[in-house]
Amino acid sequence: MILKKRTKPRILKKYEALLPRLPPNFPRLADVRHEYNKNKKGYEGELDVDYHLKWLPHEYMILQDVCLKTQERTFQMDNLVITQQAITIVDVKNYNGRIIFDTILDQFTRDDGAIEMGFSHPIAQVELQRSNLQQWLLERNFPNIPIHYFIAISDPRTILKVEGDKEKIAKIVAHAATISKKIIDRNKRLSGHTALQDRKIGHATRKESTVFDKDILEAHGIKEKHLLPGVQCPACGVLGMRRVHTGWFCYKCQKKSRDAHTSALADYLLLVRPWITNSECMRFLKFNAKNVATRLLREYGLFYDKARRRWVQK
Repeated sequence: MILKKRTKPRILKKYEALLPRLPPNFPRLADVRHEYNKNKKGYEGELDVDYHLKWLPHEYMILQDVCLKTQERTFQMDNLVITQQAITIVDVKNYNGRIIFDTILDQFTRDDGAIEMGFSHPIAQVELQRSNLQQWLLERNFPNIPIHYFIAISDPRTILKVEGDKEKIAKIVAHAATISKKIIDRNKRLSGHTALQDRKIGHATRKESTVFDKDILEAHGIKEKHLLPGVQCPACGVLGMRRVHTGWFCYKCQKKSRDAHTSALADYLLLVRPWITNSECMRFLKFNAKNVATRLLREYGLFYDKARRRWVQK
């Protein structure tokens, strides 16, 4: 049973909004594209693992994309599987080529055929997630909860190699297609233990889970002035559609749209700030008619805060 379903990550949405609004000569454009591709690939890997986890028995509660806070620390987990026997963290990795776990040197590398590169150790990452989750549960009066973890490799073409203790890695790391069986087998071995308050834990987790977010403009040294304004054509992607009586007109492909501005408003609220004024709306959408701005913002579903003279999300 899926108790919390995955949606497209807010950070990925931000990168999708940001890329078309950066000048082609922006100094850190390559870094932005790299982060976008990394986040997109990670999300695609998570969706692949979701397909395999959905075959778990109905009584297993699955929470996808969980973000919790404990002692002023925010931590995120790709999947939680909660049963009466234990909680299992399933962390997702989407690597191509070959990945090498070296248990002797305690390091993790990837070889994509062109270059071999070191990465943060995924086992250390998921162990930190387990430690944070244990603390979160303790703070909510759920002590002594067994927490296990697996690392799911989403791409079946990825080759797993171990230098050192193969059995140790095999207990933790596997391709996505086998993770469900590993979870079921482990729960069977724990069937004689005291039953957990699985539903209570599951609903508490869903209630407190928030949307993982970060300021990607600050992360890349991007100022508001660097963002290109304008309405993007849904047909050809060019920025700068012209406001006409019936909506928006693209000077490049000559197509018209009645609601192309909605994407531009979504970009602003994602990237710049969670509220907007009439004057900012006219500047960002590149037209000059206050009454039209008011109508568009109201139709978009924003609420006008009279005291602060700005439009906010309800």
